[in-house]
Amino acid sequence: MTDNKFLPKLSQNLLEILDDEEYYDITIEVGNEPNVKIFHAHMVILNYRSPYLRRILSTNKKKSDETLTHIKLPNILPEIFQIILRYIYGGRISLVEYDILDIMKILVAANELCLQELILHLQSFLIENKKNWVNQNFNLIYQMSLENDTFLDLQKFCEKLLSKQPEKIFNSPDFTSISEKVLISLIQLDKIKMSEVQIWDHVLKWGIAQNPGLSSDSSSYSNEDFNVLKNTLHQCIPYMKFFNLTPREFLNNVIPYRQILPYELYINSLKLFLNSNYRPSENVIDSKIITIKHVELISKWIDKLEITDKLENLYKFKLILRGSRDGFMAEQFHEICDNQSCTVTIIKVQESNEILGGYNPIEWKNENKNLDNYGITEDSFIFSFMNKENIENHIISRVKFANCAINYWNSYGPSFGIGDLKIHGGYGGKKSFKNKSSYCEKRSYEKMIRNTANSFSVKEYEVFQITKDN
Repeated sequence: MTDNKFLPKLSQNLLEILDDEEYYDITIEVGNEPNVKIFHAHMVILNYRSPYLRRILSTNKKKSDETLTHIKLPNILPEIFQIILRYIYGGRISLVEYDILDIMKILVAANELCLQELILHLQSFLIENKKNWVNQNFNLIYQMSLENDTFLDLQKFCEKLLSKQPEKIFNSPDFTSISEKVLISLIQLDKIKMSEVQIWDHVLKWGIAQNPGLSSDSSSYSNEDFNVLKNTLHQCIPYMKFFNLTPREFLNNVIPYRQILPYELYINSLKLFLNSNYRPSENVIDSKIITIKHVELISKWIDKLEITDKLENLYKFKLILRGSRDGFMAEQFHEICDNQSCTVTIIKVQESNEILGGYNPIEWKNENKNLDNYGITEDSFIFSFMNKENIENHIISRVKFANCAINYWNSYGPSFGIGDLKIHGGYGGKKSFKNKSSYCEKRSYEKMIRNTANSFSVKEYEVFQITKDN
């Protein structure tokens, strides 16, 4: 039986250590001039309580002359750091004592210091106790949640609200000031209660607003004006579902802006509206990383064909997970993808044009055992492209040792072999794949798919479930 009655006293003693001016061994300079304050603390406690501070302290070793270690945290306000420092020592924080803006500042600071437990607690507090404030400041909260992968609870809360009340952002006075990333996330929402033509009109409104010289009347546009709008919206347009429009909506709302559409998308749309029996080749693929050309090649690989062979099956790629939408942590991957079979994973490497990926014909699982934590298959493969534009510049590597083809460890994302393609955020399933902990080596598969075994971080990743296009 575990008895927690001693924890309050332990917490109090640790706070007394923090307040003691005699035994500290580190000074922390917090804030920027003129608002700067020096805090005293203890390296051993900071090292175990904050992964961010642990990394800083590992590069600021205590000097042999007994000079105190000194670090700087310029991005955090001193009054906010004092609150967090007492949480670090005492393991408790009373949020009812602070106003909502201070709580937001605490959340941002906790994110910088990698205090995952506190981040989750602060999000829950906002969602459960400050719903009205979140509603009133919806744009701010949603944009912040999209820009920070660790604010997933707030992001899901906002998206649930958006699906019921899309006007929260679309009809807000500051709609045109939202970021491109927020706009794309809105377009991608599956359950949003707004017609496709309404979404298209708002996308145009946003694009025009980014260029104050543009008129809202496209009939007055020059070729240069269309090019300006096309460049502004080129990341957004591929996510529009034009095939859901009526012919009249396409004629009245899209045709006037046809010059800003990708040629293939425009022609496919015309074919659909002019021929009721026409079926688009299904791609327009919902991906931020790959195109239809990659889909065709991966479809050949699944059927064990070469790039020069005739395509037998163009598989449908249904997006089931996107890191920037669903999160970059192992627990989120397993929550969404476990028990799903026939999946293709696509990974964009941070600070590189590289695209990595793998095909898993069997189910993903979540296991944490020393042995037998691999899926067995002879049909999996991993691959890489040097960039998005040239599919010819690729490497495909089929499984060599089938008994360890798929890695099921619970702290890993979609991983293949004994490190042949390992997506790992660090120790524990709650670590982000954006930590530089993933790597590729040649062990269970025929070839190495990168020209280096150096670790990398994941900029974006997507998991698709594939089916035959019958």
